[in-house]
Amino acid sequence: MATAQATPARPARAGARRGPLAALRDRPAAAKLLLLALVAAVVVPLVHGRWGGGVWPDALTADLSAPLGEVTDWIVSNRDSHPLFLYFFGHISNAVVLSVRGVYLLLLALGWAGVTVFAAAVAWRAAGIGLALTAGVSFLLCGLLGMWVPTMQTLALMVVAVLASVVLGLLLGLAAGLFDRVFRVLRPVLDTMQVLPAFAYLLPVVLVFGIGVPGAVLATVVYAAPPMARLTALGLRGADGGVMEAVTSLGATGRQRLLSARLPLARKELLLGLNQTIMMALSMAVIASVIGAGGLGDRVYQALSSVDVGAALAAGIPIVLLAVVLDRTTEAAGRRIGAEPTGPALLRGWRGWSLAALVTAAVTAVGRAADGQVWPDDLTVAIAGPVNTAKDWMVDHLYTGVPVVGGTADLAAHFTSGVLNPLRSGLTGLPWWSVLLIVAALAWTIGTWRTAATAVLAMAAIGVLGVWEPSMDTLSQVLAAVAVTLVIGFGVAVGAARSARLETLLRPVLDVFQTMPQFVYLIPVVALFGVGRAPAAAAAVIYALPAVIRITTQGLRSVDPAAMEGARSLGATPGQQLRQVQIPLARPSLLLAVNQAVVLVLAVVIIGGLVGSGALGYEVVLGLAQGDLATGLVAGAAIVCLGLMLDRVTQPTTRRQRQES
Repeated sequence: MATAQATPARPARAGARRGPLAALRDRPAAAKLLLLALVAAVVVPLVHGRWGGGVWPDALTADLSAPLGEVTDWIVSNRDSHPLFLYFFGHISNAVVLSVRGVYLLLLALGWAGVTVFAAAVAWRAAGIGLALTAGVSFLLCGLLGMWVPTMQTLALMVVAVLASVVLGLLLGLAAGLFDRVFRVLRPVLDTMQVLPAFAYLLPVVLVFGIGVPGAVLATVVYAAPPMARLTALGLRGADGGVMEAVTSLGATGRQRLLSARLPLARKELLLGLNQTIMMALSMAVIASVIGAGGLGDRVYQALSSVDVGAALAAGIPIVLLAVVLDRTTEAAGRRIGAEPTGPALLRGWRGWSLAALVTAAVTAVGRAADGQVWPDDLTVAIAGPVNTAKDWMVDHLYTGVPVVGGTADLAAHFTSGVLNPLRSGLTGLPWWSVLLIVAALAWTIGTWRTAATAVLAMAAIGVLGVWEPSMDTLSQVLAAVAVTLVIGFGVAVGAARSARLETLLRPVLDVFQTMPQFVYLIPVVALFGVGRAPAAAAAVIYALPAVIRITTQGLRSVDPAAMEGARSLGATPGQQLRQVQIPLARPSLLLAVNQAVVLVLAVVIIGGLVGSGALGYEVVLGLAQGDLATGLVAGAAIVCLGLMLDRVTQPTTRRQRQES
């Protein structure tokens, strides 16, 4: 008996001696933090003794103003004479101008009636009669608001940009989907491009192509092509292995396998990529009004510059209508793939498209006979005056003087003085090396050492560029807006996850808000809060909320019902079920919501430079306005690094995921 009792005691004592190491193996995050602390204990005193604390030291800063100024001068001096511009960029610019002008003239030739019927016919063939009515009414509203010509200008730019984005995205996606080496090279590039704010694309394009339509179209293409490339590669690489093996066994060549199996199997991903490309192209086409894109975005930009909320809203409504129609049409077309055909048999397939073409041609002919190329001025409704009157009333009654709250101006002032200013002071007051340590700890805790290295190098690059303080200002705005977004978004999502009725009520609101371009969100916040950092943060919160609510609701609802039933059977309260079951099991979705909140908030905070947010956004706007490459490009590079860092510290990555990618 004594021997039997003594035998298991020795492993127990040995296990006790290995306890701390075993505990660290079971808790990898704690092990990473401990190792980082040990490294910091050795490195930080050396770094602090050499370069000190506080803001980024001047000794580690590279002054790029002189070389960038020389590059700018060379480009300006040689833009009209160098062969690179004459025979390469010049031909691209001319092709873009001719393409946009050709599409615009075609839209004018169709006339307002022909364009409206054509849009309704395409929506009918893709999604049914309901969306056809929505499309027709939307285009009619664009005319009623007096925005027909700007709408056609934006649509012409959109058509060219989307076609170029789809072709470029398909080519890149095909290469990445068929060849592993290309996929490994392209994946980090596309990942980085996906998190970059739209403003970061403008200045390099303006430098080469100047202000105008070519630069706007090419900036839009660069911004909108990555989703098409990513989803094309995803669809091709995710093709059913059994189907591909069967096709190969029948002796099909590589081209035959691609055309007869891979591409048909990836149709849903391709249409989803088209949907995302269209939405991003519309968003960028509106933002590109800053560099001379014209159309609806230019109307919004000019109205915002003069704080004419009525004129901005009159141009903003058609943007939203275009976004809703384009989003719903492509989304419905994707859902119909593989579904049973509906409607009369005589209107299916090519017969339906033929009927749509005939009706469009007939309406166009009637419209041209009646000289109806452009929407008649006597059928427009001017809403700018009433909207500005309502805005003035809101300013008089809501801007100040509201009991208890004090008004929106007071809310903005309190948020600025109580949240934004202390947060900015805290970030700029931290020693620069402590910021790098915090970034490393956050990125390494949820990812790999490569993730942490990327985040730290991105943050260090900001210091090297010499824009540490404005970057900390931008970061403070992003963190404050993300915190508000997550508090509101998680609260609403918990309610939506528990109440099907609330989720049903929220769905159309979230659909509309999720399709609106970033630029449009600046209109209501300028009316309510004026200009400054708080309005930019408010616009960022509104823009990011729909994605956070959707992702969080879906994550909470997808928790295993058996786990929820087990918690209820043990007598857990709804709060305990949420804290102890739903949140832990929905952790990947919640982290994805945080990541999307950060990326979306950063995009609008940068655009907030147009309404007084200052920091990096203002420097990009200043660089664009004055043609100052050194200021604008350095700020744009800092935005890229900030976006890359924020993405890495909020995107979980395991070693297995890294190896698979």
